[in-house]
Amino acid sequence: MLFNIPTPQNEPVRLYAPGTEETLSLKKTLEEMHNRKIEIPAIIDGKEVFTGNLGKCIEPHNHQHILADYHQVGEKEIELAIAAANRARPQWERMSFHHRAAIFLKAAHLLTTKYRNILNAATMLGQSKNPHQAEIDAACELIDFWRFNTYFAQKIYEEQPPVSPLGEWNISEYRALEGFIFAITPFNFTSIAGNLPTSPALMGNTVVWKPAGTAVFSGYYIMQILKEAGLPDGVINFVPGAGSKIGNFITDSEHLAGVHFTGSTQVFNSIWQRTANNLSRYKSYPRIVGETGGKDFIFAHRSADAKALAVASLRGAFEFQGQKCSAASRLYIPDNLYPAWKAEMEAMLATVKMGDVMDFSNFVNAVIDQSSFNTIKGYIEYAKAASDAEILFGGAYDDSKGYYIEPTVIKTTNPKFKSMCEEIFGPVLTVYVYPENEYSETLKLCDTTSPYGLTGAIFAQERAAIVEGFEALRHAAGNFYINDKPTGAVVGQQPFGGARNSGTNDKAGSALNLMRWTSARSIKENFVPPVNYRYPYLG
Repeated sequence: MLFNIPTPQNEPVRLYAPGTEETLSLKKTLEEMHNRKIEIPAIIDGKEVFTGNLGKCIEPHNHQHILADYHQVGEKEIELAIAAANRARPQWERMSFHHRAAIFLKAAHLLTTKYRNILNAATMLGQSKNPHQAEIDAACELIDFWRFNTYFAQKIYEEQPPVSPLGEWNISEYRALEGFIFAITPFNFTSIAGNLPTSPALMGNTVVWKPAGTAVFSGYYIMQILKEAGLPDGVINFVPGAGSKIGNFITDSEHLAGVHFTGSTQVFNSIWQRTANNLSRYKSYPRIVGETGGKDFIFAHRSADAKALAVASLRGAFEFQGQKCSAASRLYIPDNLYPAWKAEMEAMLATVKMGDVMDFSNFVNAVIDQSSFNTIKGYIEYAKAASDAEILFGGAYDDSKGYYIEPTVIKTTNPKFKSMCEEIFGPVLTVYVYPENEYSETLKLCDTTSPYGLTGAIFAQERAAIVEGFEALRHAAGNFYINDKPTGAVVGQQPFGGARNSGTNDKAGSALNLMRWTSARSIKENFVPPVNYRYPYLG
């Protein structure tokens, strides 16, 4: 029985203007959570599991401050999690869709209300996001995922064969996969951490979820929301731990039915290779769904608006410290626009503040950890020493208290310069200035410079230039923006994902992704079966 799920609306974004009630309320929650250290267990079959092998949740902007100790799992706990998922699967799969959907719709409501400040604050403190970045991610996008996914799932179940001849009934059934789904989630989006385990679960699958070690804090609160929403024990099992120690053990399980992944291209490739080598032990071919790296571009035509281009460059490259797989990382700009763009950037960057998330006047906060800090610093130092590049803006960094890297703009004369080609995942934008009459040639350069194909944007006022860029960069970006920054995809508006080395392009936040977690069965019922084997042609 299907109950109608109305077309959802995107969750309104709170603005957190100074002095407003929503700002005061969030600041109070931040203060409380900052001052209260907690202990985070693994959650397996609905039970808290304390392994004694502790990791720490810290504040990246204040790395000596510990928010929580969390218990890391090993092979013993993974075996328990897989067993729990297998036990829970038959009953969960048989539960009617509208009851499964109700759980995630309730979770969305809980996040809209009771848990909004809590999950936003957890994301701000544990992942160093400012209030706007936390609000559009941990609150609005995750709420949207849970609401829109139920709507899209309903549409999938409603999709039935258009023809049933007289005396027959043809049916499509969308089953869960045989086995468990391994969800591997990143640090940079709390919404992704919430979506990757729950979208397969909505379709009747059970899940073993390994969150990033740097996002265990917010992940734990997602589990609290799901439990309060009525998610049965064992459907999603929360197993923090080092991927290098437990990842292969999970993918080697004969019960693996799928992998839902967001992270680095290198790790995804190793998972794909591991599963390929394990095919003989699986019951069926695992569904491998992944969103990986990006080297996202902004490409400006000579007719572009210089100020709009500068705003898109600053927001696209430096929001959340550039730690978005969609962040603008390379800019192609014609020489006629470059002086005006540079002046606009200089004026805006002079007003950008960097610091602790507790101060809502800061636009930029800290990068996630020491490893990221060192990597980003390495690219900056490389540019400083290069003969074919210079630092236009920024270039400073300091990890004495927090992992702070100043928004940095590199200008290069080499379109194949290292920071034009390689993913950095930090607040670094590299600019290449091209002759304004070489638009077509430089479009080809943009298309071939990077192995990725996630997001990209073109800026132009001339429609012919937009059309040319649209065609030339057809495969360069799975999410393509015209006169807008290449970040900020909204569930229900721009399904997200890319191809090439950026992943399988299964479009999170759409029916395309949910279909990957189903195994269709075609059913024919014949009401009047034949009683004579002879066909008419036999006479």
